[in-house]
Amino acid sequence: MPDALSITASSVDPGLLTLPWSTPLGEWPSSHIVFLPKGISRHLVRFANLSGRVVAIKETTQAMAQREYDMLGNLARLDVPCVERVAVIAGRTDAAGEPLPAALVTAHLKFSLPYRALFTQVLRPDTATRLVDALALLLVRLHNVGFFWGDVSLSNTLFRRDAGAFAAYLVDAETGELHESGLTPGQRAHDLDVARTNIAGEIMDLEAGGRLEGGVDAIAIADGIVSAYHSLWAALTDEETFRADEAYRLTERVQRLNDLGFDIGEMSIQATADGTRVSIQPKVVDAGHHQRRLLRLTGLDVEENQARRLLNDLDEFRVRISRLGDDEEMVAHEWLTRVFEPVVKAIPWDLRSKLEPAEVFHQLLEHRWYLSQAKGKSVPLAEALTSYIDNVLRHRRDEATLMGPPTETVSLSIITSSNPVIDDDDDDDIDWRDLV
Repeated sequence: MPDALSITASSVDPGLLTLPWSTPLGEWPSSHIVFLPKGISRHLVRFANLSGRVVAIKETTQAMAQREYDMLGNLARLDVPCVERVAVIAGRTDAAGEPLPAALVTAHLKFSLPYRALFTQVLRPDTATRLVDALALLLVRLHNVGFFWGDVSLSNTLFRRDAGAFAAYLVDAETGELHESGLTPGQRAHDLDVARTNIAGEIMDLEAGGRLEGGVDAIAIADGIVSAYHSLWAALTDEETFRADEAYRLTERVQRLNDLGFDIGEMSIQATADGTRVSIQPKVVDAGHHQRRLLRLTGLDVEENQARRLLNDLDEFRVRISRLGDDEEMVAHEWLTRVFEPVVKAIPWDLRSKLEPAEVFHQLLEHRWYLSQAKGKSVPLAEALTSYIDNVLRHRRDEATLMGPPTETVSLSIITSSNPVIDDDDDDDIDWRDLV
């Protein structure tokens, strides 16, 4: 390790010292490199092995690397979906003593993909719409905590599957600014205009490369983020006025926000002088309503729509076993041990890098519904699971699998650290074939 090398990290991984920092990133040997799909970047970015996990390394200036490192830390404290910072590497020099760029190291987000890797051949309209909707939600969450992005695009975002939708994560914060007093309407409008312009360009680029389904309007897709953003922002921030005898409207507003995945930490309620009308406006809005409830009940940390779907199944389980009067935590533990965990453990080991466990469970429920519709009767979960594994999951591509080198060849090795952590002992008390 060169004497001048400096590492900034909240917790220094000793493995950082073994990486070839005296070599330009573009020349790193294949023994250190992990070939994963990545988005378009103005900087050189490569994935590498670090102590059994995968990290992304971006070469940039020391000032930019430190700034982005600090910003990612601030966003993480605000519970905003973004990649996890690992370290800043500065003071790099090559074998001849010539300076090399600084590097920002971030953790690879498991089971996430850049937008170009989310479709195999052509981008369909419904996939494009779901991507844009996910980005709109991310932008609303960022603006809600006072973050001005400055370079909103699909390329600067990673996506994870979320029960039929997508969850978006910020992956590039180098142009961002955090304003504690909140953003002005002009700043929000600027971010939205940048988003619309960038998305239109990205979709047109796909169209030029023959990767856009015929008849898809790139401008219409880009316009979709504007309408989705304004709809979400209004739901979170608009003041609402109603008659004093319409108190149920307050409950409806809270429920509407919960359905969108948000919790209200504070609400301003003001009565008019004559007492006939009441105005309400959410003050503090936190995302992850269903995530927090599922985490509290089961310990499962999943995406918001996945949490909503799992909670629905948990509630249905509670009705099926006639435990409506029982403590919610006790029923949740029984559902976890009798339904969710047996399903996860029934997935063959060689298929576990296909999807996250929560996404597998969601897709299983979808598959079971279609089978039941086709047969005209309810299909047992165990039967649906066998069908899903053999006819659906086995034919999916691995989304936690090493991708081939730049030549487009595909490697068959699997990133062990990206596989879901699942207890794989053989002493289960419950046979998955007895799933309720």
